[in-house]
Amino acid sequence: MEQSTEQAAAGNALEALARTIEARVSGVRRLPSLPQDLAFEAEADRLLEVCRALRDTPELRFEELMDVAGVDYLHHGREEWLTSGATRSGFSRGREVNAPPDPDMPGRFAVVYQLLSITHNVRLRLRVICPQTSEPVVDSLVEVWSSANWFERETFDLFGIVFRGHPDLRRILTDYGFIGHPFRKDFPLIGNVETRYDPEKKRVVYEPVSIVPRVLAPKVIRHDNRYEPALKAPELPR
Repeated sequence: MEQSTEQAAAGNALEALARTIEARVSGVRRLPSLPQDLAFEAEADRLLEVCRALRDTPELRFEELMDVAGVDYLHHGREEWLTSGATRSGFSRGREVNAPPDPDMPGRFAVVYQLLSITHNVRLRLRVICPQTSEPVVDSLVEVWSSANWFERETFDLFGIVFRGHPDLRRILTDYGFIGHPFRKDFPLIGNVETRYDPEKKRVVYEPVSIVPRVLAPKVIRHDNRYEPALKAPELPR
């Protein structure tokens, strides 16, 4: 009973905070989320205004930006496995996805920010959808939270999302001369280039990958002889 009371109190406090955000911050809408979780989406053209309000409003005071992550929704909702059901032997079944995803689909890329209010001891997840898919661009939050600097560089490096106004937007994880953005859902697993040491040139050279990509069919076990009745151990006498 005590735990349920504490959970109810936390849920009520979260709902009160959500109402405060909706009343004091314009340009946001609440997103569906798990219990004890708070998520909002900001309009891309009002991102800076929204974040300043979240930081400076006394009832909110989200002083810390804990993380920035990119999202690629290219394969969202296109699960290759039927995970809601399974065979009697415990294996899920694969399915074929007919139409390929559209790499130019609207709303493909998004940026998610994890905010923390030290004053009120609460967290908030804020998402913004990149307006354009061909050139995903959102405003940089370095002037709001300085911790956004390296986080935005990492997101740029891995997803190719450009942060307008960033003071030093360079790759931070991949090597010099790296081609593409490895966290995009259409990035080949083998990469676009490979490196090797050339003894004649006495240096490392970049070349197109020599591995031939091939599509792997998902492993679906439709019959397993381990479950044959004849192979079952005999029942012990009672």
